[in-house]
Amino acid sequence: MTTSPRIALIHALKHSIAPIEAAFAQAWPEARLMNLLDDSLSADLARDGKLNDAMTERFLALGDYAAATGANAILFTCSAFGPCIEAVARAHSPMPVLKPNEAMIERAVTMGKRIGLLSTFPPTLVSMPPEFPTSVQIVPKLAEGALAALDRGDRSTHDRLIVEASKDLRDCEVIALAQFSIASSAPLVAEATGRPVVTTPDSAVAKLMGLLKAKA
Repeated sequence: MTTSPRIALIHALKHSIAPIEAAFAQAWPEARLMNLLDDSLSADLARDGKLNDAMTERFLALGDYAAATGANAILFTCSAFGPCIEAVARAHSPMPVLKPNEAMIERAVTMGKRIGLLSTFPPTLVSMPPEFPTSVQIVPKLAEGALAALDRGDRSTHDRLIVEASKDLRDCEVIALAQFSIASSAPLVAEATGRPVVTTPDSAVAKLMGLLKAKA
């Protein structure tokens, strides 16, 4: 692949855009990024309480649109929609289609058997633990009120609530931050817990680089 690859980034929360763009800027600035945001996806999932066929169809439509623009890979940044993303991956194989968490999960399981999973979006703590291998123990933890604070533009309260919640995970060997929107608080969580912290954006960019450079 002589030209820089085009990566379609598909988001269900507007807060996910800045963290993944920052991760690409640091690790892979040559990649050409395209952002697709549909923030009704997360609102509708919160309302319905579960994934359904209509939601899968919406994800397939987003995947088709991204592929039609000439994307070389698709990265979804929304962690509560695993089965919908798997449907897109099947539809567009062999193009790399990544769930936001898969690269981080691969990294986390090499670092410990007891993994703290910290999230600000309750559906993520339902959908994401089954994505981990059964050989590890997942300790889920919700940072109550943090996402609402971020929606209000109050990042300091958001970060404080995440740090407070993370202290309950000090008996874990590694802490995984379940969403792109909380990746920037990784240094604060590491300091508060004394534990290694893995984030979704950095892990995802590293995996995409490996996949696309292998194909080049």
